Amino acid sequence: MNVHEIIRRPVVTEKSTIARELSNVVTLAVDPRANKQQIRSAVQELFNVTVVDVRTIRMPRKTRRVGKFMGRKPEWKKAIVVLAEGQSIEFFEGV
Repeated sequence: MNVHEIIRRPVVTEKSTIARELSNVVTLAVDPRANKQQIRSAVQELFNVTVVDVRTIRMPRKTRRVGKFMGRKPEWKKAIVVLAEGQSIEFFEGV
Protein backbone atom coordinates (compact mmCIF):
# COMPACT_ATOMS: atom_id res chain seq x y z
CA MET A 1 0.00 0.00 0.00
CA ASN A 2 1.06 3.55 -0.73
CA VAL A 3 1.54 5.93 2.23
CA HIS A 4 -1.10 8.25 0.78
CA GLU A 5 -3.59 5.36 0.74
CA ILE A 6 -2.90 4.43 4.37
CA ILE A 7 -3.63 7.84 5.92
CA ARG A 8 -7.00 9.15 4.79
CA ARG A 9 -7.76 12.25 6.87
CA PRO A 10 -7.33 13.78 10.31
CA VAL A 11 -10.12 13.25 12.83
CA VAL A 12 -11.06 16.71 14.11
CA THR A 13 -13.22 16.54 17.22
CA GLU A 14 -13.11 18.31 20.57
CA LYS A 15 -11.47 15.30 22.19
CA SER A 16 -8.79 14.93 19.50
CA THR A 17 -8.04 18.68 19.52
CA ILE A 18 -7.54 18.70 23.28
CA ALA A 19 -5.31 15.60 23.06
CA ARG A 20 -3.24 17.24 20.32
CA GLU A 21 -2.73 20.39 22.40
CA LEU A 22 -2.05 18.76 25.78
CA SER A 23 -0.51 15.35 25.10
CA ASN A 24 1.11 15.62 21.64
CA VAL A 25 -1.32 13.02 20.24
CA VAL A 26 -2.71 13.04 16.67
CA THR A 27 -5.87 11.17 15.65
CA LEU A 28 -6.16 9.97 12.05
CA ALA A 29 -8.64 8.00 9.95
CA VAL A 30 -6.66 5.25 8.22
CA ASP A 31 -7.24 2.39 5.79
CA PRO A 32 -8.93 -0.54 7.60
CA ARG A 33 -6.40 -2.99 6.13
CA ALA A 34 -3.36 -1.11 7.49
CA ASN A 35 -1.55 -2.43 10.55
CA LYS A 36 0.30 -0.46 13.24
CA GLN A 37 3.72 -0.77 11.62
CA GLN A 38 2.42 0.52 8.28
CA ILE A 39 0.67 3.44 10.01
CA ARG A 40 3.85 4.30 11.94
CA SER A 41 6.04 4.32 8.84
CA ALA A 42 3.46 6.29 6.80
CA VAL A 43 3.20 9.05 9.45
CA GLN A 44 6.98 9.26 9.81
CA GLU A 45 7.48 9.45 6.05
CA LEU A 46 4.69 11.94 5.26
CA PHE A 47 5.14 14.37 8.15
CA ASN A 48 8.85 13.92 9.05
CA VAL A 49 8.16 13.26 12.74
CA THR A 50 9.15 10.54 15.20
CA VAL A 51 6.30 8.28 16.32
CA VAL A 52 6.44 6.90 19.87
CA ASP A 53 3.24 4.80 19.95
CA VAL A 54 0.32 3.83 17.71
CA ARG A 55 -3.08 2.66 18.97
CA THR A 56 -5.84 1.57 16.59
CA ILE A 57 -9.61 1.30 16.94
CA ARG A 58 -12.09 -0.22 14.48
CA MET A 59 -15.15 2.02 14.48
CA PRO A 60 -18.43 0.13 13.87
CA ARG A 61 -20.99 0.67 11.12
CA LYS A 62 -23.81 3.06 12.00
CA THR A 63 -27.37 3.00 10.74
CA ARG A 64 -28.74 6.27 9.35
CA ARG A 65 -32.24 7.21 8.27
CA VAL A 66 -33.12 9.76 5.59
CA GLY A 67 -36.90 10.02 5.51
CA LYS A 68 -38.27 6.52 5.12
CA PHE A 69 -35.03 5.10 3.73
CA MET A 70 -32.57 3.27 6.00
CA GLY A 71 -28.91 3.10 5.17
CA ARG A 72 -25.57 2.33 6.76
CA LYS A 73 -22.38 4.30 7.05
CA PRO A 74 -19.28 2.18 6.46
CA GLU A 75 -17.03 1.01 9.24
CA TRP A 76 -13.62 2.67 9.44
CA LYS A 77 -10.37 2.51 11.38
CA LYS A 78 -9.04 5.22 13.67
CA ALA A 79 -5.37 5.51 14.65
CA ILE A 80 -4.20 7.43 17.70
CA VAL A 81 -0.55 8.35 17.13
CA VAL A 82 1.69 9.59 19.96
CA LEU A 83 4.49 11.83 18.69
CA ALA A 84 7.90 12.38 20.27
CA GLU A 85 8.37 15.28 22.65
CA GLY A 86 8.72 18.62 20.88
CA GLN A 87 7.31 17.46 17.54
CA SER A 88 3.90 18.22 16.09
CA ILE A 89 1.79 18.01 12.94
CA GLU A 90 -0.08 21.18 12.03
CA PHE A 91 -3.14 20.42 9.93
CA PHE A 92 -4.77 23.85 10.09
CA GLU A 93 -2.02 26.43 10.23
CA GLY A 94 -3.13 29.98 10.93
CA VAL A 95 -6.77 29.11 11.66
